[in-house]
Amino acid sequence: MQLHEDKYKDLNLKIGLEIHVQLKTEQKIFCECSTDYISSSPNNNICPICTSQPGSKPMGVNEKALENLLKIGLFLGCKPHEKPFYVQRKHYFYPDLPSNYQRTSQPILGNGIFMGVGIWEIHIEEDPGRYELREGKVDLNRCGVPLAEIVTAPDIKSPEYAREFFRDLLLSLEYLGVIRGESGSIRADVNISIMGGNRIEIKNVNSVKGVYKALKYEIVRQKAVLQRGGTITMETRHFDEGSMITKTLRKKETVADYRYIPDPDLVPIYIGPEWLQEIESVLPESPHNKKKRFMEEYSLGEEIVDALISDLYLSDFFEESAKNSNPLEAGKWCATELKRRLNEKNLSVSTSKITPKHISDMIGFIERGELSVKNAKWIIEDAVDTGEAIPVLMDKKNFYQISSEDTLLKIIDKILGDNPKAVQDYKSGNENALHFLFGKVVNETEGRAEPSKTIKLLKDKLCTVT
Repeated sequence: MQLHEDKYKDLNLKIGLEIHVQLKTEQKIFCECSTDYISSSPNNNICPICTSQPGSKPMGVNEKALENLLKIGLFLGCKPHEKPFYVQRKHYFYPDLPSNYQRTSQPILGNGIFMGVGIWEIHIEEDPGRYELREGKVDLNRCGVPLAEIVTAPDIKSPEYAREFFRDLLLSLEYLGVIRGESGSIRADVNISIMGGNRIEIKNVNSVKGVYKALKYEIVRQKAVLQRGGTITMETRHFDEGSMITKTLRKKETVADYRYIPDPDLVPIYIGPEWLQEIESVLPESPHNKKKRFMEEYSLGEEIVDALISDLYLSDFFEESAKNSNPLEAGKWCATELKRRLNEKNLSVSTSKITPKHISDMIGFIERGELSVKNAKWIIEDAVDTGEAIPVLMDKKNFYQISSEDTLLKIIDKILGDNPKAVQDYKSGNENALHFLFGKVVNETEGRAEPSKTIKLLKDKLCTVT
């Protein structure tokens, strides 16, 4: 973080994030409606509860949603609050909020730290619907989809680190398998102040790039205001993804403006220690810890490790491959060629037919001189598609390398006998003649001669030729 901070040292920059992520559940937070708002027709997955019809009352908080939220909090090193928490009504008025309030809990966990940034508190709340401003249409399918709100301390000191923090936090949440990945399911409210001025909130930034661009623009804008002798007004702004600028949305609300009250239709909830212990026992290793361990345990370079840990399934796949092969080689093949092939085919290791055994077997064939690196790349592609064993694939494509000295010497003797001029050229000091003869051996063996051994045998044989 320090390298980034130096660029903004004179600005006394303070940045905090309020990150909203949709929790992965089949049902909404207070009713049994489906959370599928993407593929469903507008206003199809709704009921009197999630549309706040008169007389309707919410069911208890979706237990799966609460479990996923607790996983997030514990994974980020947060501590659960010991007292029961209330679900509150947060009052504001908007077309996609039929109740005119949003149900949001009191802080459930807090006092965590991630990448050196404090995690102040984590809440659970309901998502509002979607309002298409230009068309004036409201789709309430999203109403009631459970959200986790993660509020950080204003510990971030640069747009660069905000981008890095947000990206790595999302990666960690993906590891947990508790959040939805659809477009619009992840949003961030960005808070920023410079030179001790008022705090500006930028609402609903929906990408890592957007967080960075919004902050870069806002720093320039606020500096310009101050240089003209103006003051920074506390307000809420909107980030325009198209033009990459922020625009005034409304004057900043205070807590009092929302008129929080405990929801009278919901009882307070207490999180018992037994449940917390059960959840904590099944949490996966964090990407940061995994990165450190991979570099230390397997002596892998940072670039290779970053590629491996970007995908939980790929990192697990690598470790299985490394059990029965050289970890350095397994890491390189998984992070480069395998990942490239999977990306080309829009697959993951979990949806392809390749297995860790394919990688470990392939490395074994390469180390024994039976398979060339060039041909191994084609073998990986076939393994991804078919799942057939490496020996079977090598037989089909005739990829077995010739590494037997006896076999290679017979071929070399023939090549030298057929090309006496090249032999004399080499003995006269022409190194290109060696490459010529090697090419002849390669052609004779249809590319299956093991290169390093063939070159050595050629040189040895040429030294004995008169």
